[in-house]
Amino acid sequence: MNDFDQPVTIAVVGTHSTGKSTFLARLAHELRRTGLAVSTVADLGEQAQRMGMPILWNHTWTSTLWIMTRGISNELGAWLHGDVVLVDRAVPDALGYYRAALEYRGEMPDPDGASYLETLARTHSDRYDLIFRTQLDVDIPLGTNKTRDGNQQFRRLADRHVGEVLTELALPSLPLAADGHDTALALAINFVAEQLGDDAMPGPASATA
Repeated sequence: MNDFDQPVTIAVVGTHSTGKSTFLARLAHELRRTGLAVSTVADLGEQAQRMGMPILWNHTWTSTLWIMTRGISNELGAWLHGDVVLVDRAVPDALGYYRAALEYRGEMPDPDGASYLETLARTHSDRYDLIFRTQLDVDIPLGTNKTRDGNQQFRRLADRHVGEVLTELALPSLPLAADGHDTALALAINFVAEQLGDDAMPGPASATA
């Protein structure tokens, strides 16, 4: 844990339609079974789109800044209500998407604006105690439970740029493959137990039950 008074914070990053929300829903369920209070911070993409903001390959500096700052605000609010906070897309994820959108459109960023976003991502990044990064497998079909974007070129760009942002910010992450959720769940639950102490998790802690 860091020196700030915050819960254990676990985030998932990666390109869209790679199982982030599914994994976090399972992790929240397993942690709540142990008796812990779990707060979740949802992906902001759909909310931004409903507001009329451009997303995916249309991301702009403004839409990126909105997602980053709203995400930080939501995380701070979640700190008040949980022993553990689960974040669907950490703040650096938005920076990766912005860079992917610029490359997709063949545009160059404004240096001052880009520097501002990078500084924001860098200064907030040590709030995450554990980060999982999803692994893109283009052979896995997109889910049908909601409208999915099928632009595979941009999906691959987002995957690459999110990874590059993590490297640039020196943020360690654990891989989250489509067939590796059970292993990642066990790792996350054990991590929380280590951070909070076993006494804080009196209930069952099976990640596969």
